[in-house]
Amino acid sequence: MAEQQTTSALANELENFLRAFKDREGNYKYFDRINYMMALNSVSLVVDYIDFDTFNPNLAKQITHNPDEMFEGFSGAVLSILNEIHPDYAQEIQDKIKVRIGNYTVQKGLRDINAEVIDKLIGVSGMVVRSSEVKPLAKKIGYICLNCNTINETQLKGLVLKKPSKCVNCSEKELEMDPENSVFADFQMVRLQELPEDLPAGQLPHYVEVTVMGDLVDQCRPGDRIMLTGIIRIEQEQTSPNFKTSLFRLRMEGNNIEYLGGRAGNKDTRTVERIAISNQDEKRILAIAGKPDAYDKLIASFAPHVYGHEVIKESILLLIVGSVTKKLGDGSTRRGDLNVFLVGDPGTAKSEMLKFAAKIAPRGMYTSGRGSTAAGLTAAVIRDKSGIMMLEAGAVVLGDQGLVCIDEFDKIKPEDRSALHEVMEQQTCSVAKGGIVATLNARTSILSAANPMYGKYDPYKNITENVNLPIPLLTRFDIIYVVRDTPEKEKDSRVASHILEIHRDAGHAAQPAIDIDLFSKYLAFSKQIEPELTTEAIEIIKNYYMKMRNADSEGMITVTPRQLEALIRLATARARLLLKDKVEAEEGERAIYLVQRMLETAGIDVNTGKVDLGVLHGKPHSEVSKLKIFMEIFNALSGQDRNDVSENNFISELVKTGKFTEDDARIYIRKAMQNGQIYERKAGFYAKA
Repeated sequence: MAEQQTTSALANELENFLRAFKDREGNYKYFDRINYMMALNSVSLVVDYIDFDTFNPNLAKQITHNPDEMFEGFSGAVLSILNEIHPDYAQEIQDKIKVRIGNYTVQKGLRDINAEVIDKLIGVSGMVVRSSEVKPLAKKIGYICLNCNTINETQLKGLVLKKPSKCVNCSEKELEMDPENSVFADFQMVRLQELPEDLPAGQLPHYVEVTVMGDLVDQCRPGDRIMLTGIIRIEQEQTSPNFKTSLFRLRMEGNNIEYLGGRAGNKDTRTVERIAISNQDEKRILAIAGKPDAYDKLIASFAPHVYGHEVIKESILLLIVGSVTKKLGDGSTRRGDLNVFLVGDPGTAKSEMLKFAAKIAPRGMYTSGRGSTAAGLTAAVIRDKSGIMMLEAGAVVLGDQGLVCIDEFDKIKPEDRSALHEVMEQQTCSVAKGGIVATLNARTSILSAANPMYGKYDPYKNITENVNLPIPLLTRFDIIYVVRDTPEKEKDSRVASHILEIHRDAGHAAQPAIDIDLFSKYLAFSKQIEPELTTEAIEIIKNYYMKMRNADSEGMITVTPRQLEALIRLATARARLLLKDKVEAEEGERAIYLVQRMLETAGIDVNTGKVDLGVLHGKPHSEVSKLKIFMEIFNALSGQDRNDVSENNFISELVKTGKFTEDDARIYIRKAMQNGQIYERKAGFYAKA
């Protein structure tokens, strides 16, 4: 076969392939597809590379090395077939016909794109980090001569247009562009970055600029993991307008985009990226779930190198799996993602668990508090080198339908942290700056860890005083755990031997019950199940809620409707994790147990020793009532005429109520003076400010 075939001979061979290729069922696959092009109003035809390779291996090799001629031949072949079936449609789209190669097997990493692959067709997988706006690109421009009205056409080569210097007909120098006789196509720049999994140690991720045209425009959004087939092109770098260097830039010209795993963003295919589950895997997954000890096994497989903390591991597992996001009739949604917050002493393996969760989750991001800004967490508007404003997605947008781990949560600057309020409750993230107003989806579970303010968790202070976080943010977490590091002889010796064993023999000591690959697939698989609540579970949760609502007749708040939703989410997530389609009574009980554990550690008012959710909302109930009594007695003693109140008299009255000791009373007087509620008129006498 001659190396340089004529275009028409090539087109004939390709046309033969398109007409004659049959798939396993014996259908004429590509002929049918071309037949449907008019009905679907599409201008492109996707050809499976493996089909092409089995039909004609010689030509398939050509497509890698001479992609331009091959694509031209393909377009001609498709056009000639279309001319027979739908001649009018063929006339309409003759300039736009594109053939896209799918399932391409010549794949390279982003790092292997170098001078050897220029003008070759290769496939690259990566993550889209930003995409520009769509602009029209001229493919053919007609220039009209002002003297004799002849139209001079120029074709596009690369991205450069040469204006003809004079008219072909009458050599007139004055030429004007004529949009009527010009052909334009949509054009967009996309930046593709290496997948985090493929990064070699200690390297920054590489990226490549990709230009996409025609119907590929706006196919991929930032955060999507895609497999991109394209031709490598070069452009010359310019240092100044009239001086070109001998250096060139590499750029890819996109030919086809395929999604790794499912398409992110389609509601119906909420499949999980980067993990393909084969039938064999599915059997093993169902086998694990069928065993009676499945639940304990799953918890034991989570971060096996961390000893203990079973309740926390269980909560993180439930968070990765998540509950079902419900869409109501009026278009609003009920959040299905759980948020978990760990606060605890240094050295309790919080960060280890976060790192492990980000690694094992189907789509996980890990960030740390010190180096995160609001723009980096949500979305930033940046100005490109060409002056275009572009949106760049941040961590919670890239982690859409996955989870984001934020370590050192208390170290984020307050103005940056406020960006997370919207993400955690509404599950969207809105940007309005630089002329771009956009609402991005951020359906993320947030798992965060923080250290207490004073280094160690102070058991004599409430959680709001221990953690330097705003109260509205704390209430948005479904579960808050305090991890205390208390010395206990037995536990400590077990932890020590566990750690030493890992150092002695890393391979065997921390062997998980379920292999980590299968575990990842298990979690991805369980995310596709949508369990329903049964009446038994509803009864149990409702009874618990009602019991907690009137826990103390003094009017303490113990649970709020937010906790009720959290209970439902936890119960659903547990059913999902065990691959059940019904949420039963035991799930409800387990959810109650988890919430109860949270209330015992984080929700206790240290002054009274009772469970009180007011703690999470700022002031526990006991404080509020004390202040009230304090001010009432003060007002009673000063009377209508605002007399001075003597200190000793006041203190003895306060002690009589039985709520205050003498020391308490003095502390409260000092507090009231600091707050400016009362002031000292003369030594030992106070008046209302």
